[in-house]
Amino acid sequence: MPRSVDCIVVGLGAMGSAAARAISRRGLRVLGLDRFAAPHDRGSSHGESRIIREAYFEHPSYVPLVQRAYLLWEELQRESGRPLFTRTGGVMIGPRDGPVFGGALLSAQTHRLPHEVIDAAEISRRFPAFRPREDWWGVWEPNDGVLRPEACIEAMLAGAAKAGATLRTDEPATAWRADGEGFVVDTARGRYRTGHLVLAAGAWMPRLVPELPLTVVRKLLFWFETVGVRNAHDAGLCPISIWQHGPGEYFYSFPRTERGVKVALHHGGEPADPDTLDRVVRDDEVTAMRAVLHAHMPFASGPLRSTAVCMYTNTPDEDFVIDRHPAHTRAVVVSACSGHGFKFAPAIGEAVSDLVVEGETRHDLTRFRATRWSA
Repeated sequence: MPRSVDCIVVGLGAMGSAAARAISRRGLRVLGLDRFAAPHDRGSSHGESRIIREAYFEHPSYVPLVQRAYLLWEELQRESGRPLFTRTGGVMIGPRDGPVFGGALLSAQTHRLPHEVIDAAEISRRFPAFRPREDWWGVWEPNDGVLRPEACIEAMLAGAAKAGATLRTDEPATAWRADGEGFVVDTARGRYRTGHLVLAAGAWMPRLVPELPLTVVRKLLFWFETVGVRNAHDAGLCPISIWQHGPGEYFYSFPRTERGVKVALHHGGEPADPDTLDRVVRDDEVTAMRAVLHAHMPFASGPLRSTAVCMYTNTPDEDFVIDRHPAHTRAVVVSACSGHGFKFAPAIGEAVSDLVVEGETRHDLTRFRATRWSA
């Protein structure tokens, strides 16, 4: 293993694996580091499935980036020969004046995306699994679907290795510092030098970049067995969904798999340390999730099949950070995706490779500047 490389990528989850693949494919000598054997269930990129959606309710400026990601996921799927993405359609549900419905509609209209506005009665008619309040509305999107996160990361890491990247797992980066025009990175096994540095360590980012206002929270995933109309949640009959079910309260769901119907709350979460994360899901937490299902997805409120715990690394405004380090122009910070970043991974990897190789990118990253809080 050479002790000096062109670029070190710290963290090989969704963003790090995408960056390692994109940078190595452009001819640079890349070293990727992860504290576990990626893909793994210790961070934020596990749990069988992730939503990909086009009419992005958070802000219309996300849409071009996710459209690029769709193309790159399809490319990666062809390259790997593995099923990484399934198009299921999706519906964003909530009050007419709420951020989920209103934001999705704004993005769809701004970018002229395929969509349909449907009222609560039509939502229930088309999708018997769903029980919205009668004054709620939905934005139906045909292009939404499901990504398989573990398989996606495996495919991106395989692509990076094929392009010449050296990937060292079970080797956490413990410290880094500027050294002349490059950097020195210390790990549990040794010291490396690099001309460029990409920091993409997810929940460990607050330690690596304490200058940024990042917080880590514990998040829960649930899989329930179906009851009643058991096929109501089957793929082909049921899309992915995101709901605003109360002020500042959100949950999301996937079509049923062999593991059950996966659901989770998007809001809230206890403050967490990634090294001491409580991975035991409590009875009261199951009860809270089940109450939401009883109200809005009753056929998914059967026996609990399994649970998982992951983490969100949040910014104060819940937008991403994809930018040069505030003090080091040859270091790129790419993480803090606030629980909604996985779908963008290959496009973000492409943007990071642009910053490393060319110093600028074709993608509009204005919303994701690392300096926005200091300003």
